[in-house]
Formats: sequence, structure tokens, C-alpha cells
Amino acid sequence: MRYSYINPRKKTIFTKDIQLLFAFFSVTLFMLFSTYAFLIFQDNRFTQEMTDIKSQKDEYRTNIPKMENQIAAIQKQVLLAEKIFTKNIVLRDSINNLFDLVPNRITLSEAKIMENALILYGITPNKDVYNFMLQAPLRSIFHRTYSSFYPAENGWLRFVSTNYIDDEELINEN
Repeated sequence: MRYSYINPRKKTIFTKDIQLLFAFFSVTLFMLFSTYAFLIFQDNRFTQEMTDIKSQKDEYRTNIPKMENQIAAIQKQVLLAEKIFTKNIVLRDSINNLFDLVPNRITLSEAKIMENALILYGITPNKDVYNFMLQAPLRSIFHRTYSSFYPAENGWLRFVSTNYIDDEELINEN
């Protein structure tokens, strides 16, 4: 006997409500697992960054003494360069003063500057011009002054003036 006018449907466990509930649970579980995976990834990345930072820190600590040595060497080079620069300026000024010291009537052909000596080669009209105009200022500067004269072709005199500063007298003056 049949009491219904329609064909019976098969009933399933997966109704629309259960399917919706399953979709929500699966989305929630997916979000939980993806959040967990993201946190694990971030934790691993953080620990990797920590190890990298520690290795960099150790490397910097080992490089600090090397850099300090390099800085000290560079500072020594700077001091040496400043000394050389100062000596060059003093030498340049000394050479300028030397050429300012030579009068117009005397012509220098060569000048040799050494640490404690000065040798001048030149031409002078006569010994008196040399003695009064050049040798007197040289004697006030140098401790020992020697001059020798040779006749030139034009009637003037060639001279060689050798002037020395004594180290012992420099120490006594200071």
C-alpha cells in the first residue's frame, strides 16, 4: 500500500545544514593550520635571523681590533704627512728667503741645500760686493762660512760659498 502520491527521496546524512556546518569547520581548520604553519615559518625565520645577527656580531667583535690597528696606522701616516708638509713649507720659505738674501749684483748659478749646510755657486763683480752684500748675512745665519774665488772670462769672479750649521751649537742655543 501506498499512501503517498510522490516517489520517496533518498535521505542522506549530508543535508544542506550539515554541508554548511562542514564548510565552516573546514574553513576554520584550514585557517588554524595555515596560521600555525605561518607561525612556525616566522619562528624559524626569526631563529635564523638571530643566528645571522649573532654571527655578524662575533665577526664585528673580531674585526674591531683590526680596525683599531688600521686607525692607529692611518693616524700615524697623517702625523707623518703633516710633518713632511710642515718641513716642505719651512724648506720652501727658507729657499725663498735665501733668494731674497742674494743681492741683484750677484748672480747664483747653483745652490745646494743640505740638512746642515748650504753651498752656493755664482758670479760677483768683486770680492767687496760679495763680502758686504752676501757673506755678511750668511755669517749671521751659519756658524761656519768658507768662500773661494776664481776669475771668470769677463773679469768678474766666480765664487763657491760653503756654509755650515754646527749641531752642537744648535743644541746649546736651544
